[in-house]
Amino acid sequence: MDEVFGLFPIPLLRAPGALNARLADVLAKHFSAQAQNANKASDNLSHTTMLSPDDSPLLVEAATLIEPKIVDMGALMFGQRLAWGIKEMWVNVLDTGGSQAPHTHANSFISGIVYLTPTHPDSKTVFIKTAGGTEFIFKNEHSSIAATPFNADRWVSPAPSPGDLVLFPSYVMHAVPPNHGERRITLSFNAIPSRLESWGYTIQFSA
Repeated sequence: MDEVFGLFPIPLLRAPGALNARLADVLAKHFSAQAQNANKASDNLSHTTMLSPDDSPLLVEAATLIEPKIVDMGALMFGQRLAWGIKEMWVNVLDTGGSQAPHTHANSFISGIVYLTPTHPDSKTVFIKTAGGTEFIFKNEHSSIAATPFNADRWVSPAPSPGDLVLFPSYVMHAVPPNHGERRITLSFNAIPSRLESWGYTIQFSA
């Protein structure tokens, strides 16, 4: 019998209800007022300044719940349960009509999103296959093809509820389509391990 193997898959960890509804609601209300930094690509998207968990007891509470999940994700990526630290957090406020352009997160290994409010079905996070270097130049694209994990250019995350968390490698490109619903608020963050070792050669990081 034929077998198909998905070689070297990219992990994405989804943790429904990682933050309880009370904490998600309090975070949304507290930090949405601080989202004063306009996004260059969308007039209806704004962000807070970069925050650390130490900036607020609310962020400490959130980080305490998130960090064990980061350790789980790190074990998938690096094969070991390492010590991890969240180096920065920020809150995004996406009003009606706003969108988030495709982007990646530099200088980190794991990035994450916590959904703090309901999300319109059209504004679920979209993950995009990076162009170039990993596929043939010629493609077969038309209305009759069936999308598979091996030919699709993008993957739309499941509909999130407030408190849901997703973690992904920081190099994975992602975006948010135009928001046709009410205000969408998320908490994003980047994380780094304390150290990585390769046969005696060690790199240490500090959050």
